[in-house]
Amino acid sequence: MKPIQLFDPASSTYTYLLFDQATREAVIIDPVDEQIERDLAVLREYGLRLVWTLETHAHADHITSAGKLAELAGARTAAPAGCGIGTAGRQLQDGDELEFGAERLRALHTPGHTAGSMSYLWRDHVFTGDALLIGGCGRTDFQSGSAVDLYRSLTQVLFALPDDTTVWPGHDYQGRTSSTIGNEKTSNPRVAGKTEAEFVAIMDSLNLPRPRRIDEAVPANLTSGLRHDADGVQLMQPRTGQGGYAGDVSPQLAWQWVQQGEAVLVDVRTDAEREWVGFVPGALPVAWKQWPGMAMNTGFDEAVRAAADGGRKLVLLCRSGVRSVAAARRATELGLEAYNILEGFEGDPDGHGQRGRKGGWRYHGLPWRQN
Repeated sequence: MKPIQLFDPASSTYTYLLFDQATREAVIIDPVDEQIERDLAVLREYGLRLVWTLETHAHADHITSAGKLAELAGARTAAPAGCGIGTAGRQLQDGDELEFGAERLRALHTPGHTAGSMSYLWRDHVFTGDALLIGGCGRTDFQSGSAVDLYRSLTQVLFALPDDTTVWPGHDYQGRTSSTIGNEKTSNPRVAGKTEAEFVAIMDSLNLPRPRRIDEAVPANLTSGLRHDADGVQLMQPRTGQGGYAGDVSPQLAWQWVQQGEAVLVDVRTDAEREWVGFVPGALPVAWKQWPGMAMNTGFDEAVRAAADGGRKLVLLCRSGVRSVAAARRATELGLEAYNILEGFEGDPDGHGQRGRKGGWRYHGLPWRQN
């Protein structure tokens, strides 16, 4: 069995999909925000059910789609405990295992590129992120990096694996796809045959340019790629949409529009979410996707057209403001004026992976009920 390897040309990032052949449960490692539609299409093509999104570290060169995939595909998020990704539902320690079907993936703490960096071992494959690259390794000059720690991670953790273990790196800039532990032990010019002092000297002399997207990417990746910034916009002014819909509005502004009769509140969560988590009285329930299998709601188009009868605006509400973006785009394609409600009904997860304490419709004290 081999992983499905996917590539993002803009950041030269490899994303990996692993799955259990019997249950079709899958794990995705290091997904990229700009590639979310591709990744969802691959899941559909192979008939997979995503159960885990997984990070090797908090990336500085791209923004993860982990939070969005959790919302759209029903997955759980996991990340190294030492990386400060507080929104990840599972904080992984060295030796922890994730299950998907009958398969197991084991976390290996490999600090150096960052203090929390992890590699992941699955069968005879190891996914090394930025710790070990093909003929190289990740830089150690920022984000809590340490050349000493990386040398020990390479020589004492990764090179302790069997020589025939396949190495799947987080990046490659020369079109190479994989290597083996044996090859890297004997031929990697950064570390093969080098003492710790020699390795540190090499790393200290690289003088690499600062990552172009670091100021944007690292903060976003510390929240699983969910960049809901309602607190940073004027609450009672809509923000122009950047992705093919009318715009984003705060929960407060959406409720004001509804009260004034300017807009219809459309709840695009599933029936089960409204039943068990809570609902907004008077909101029109039109699920974007439904269980089982989070299948597309074939009646969505007809229902939102009817809701907007008379030219009223639509304000779309989901759990955290991800599905509602997709739904707003579709409503706009239908010729309707549709807005996404920032933060959703439950808001973002807090440092314990729990919702309801960091923004959201309920958090702001707007009307809601629970059965």
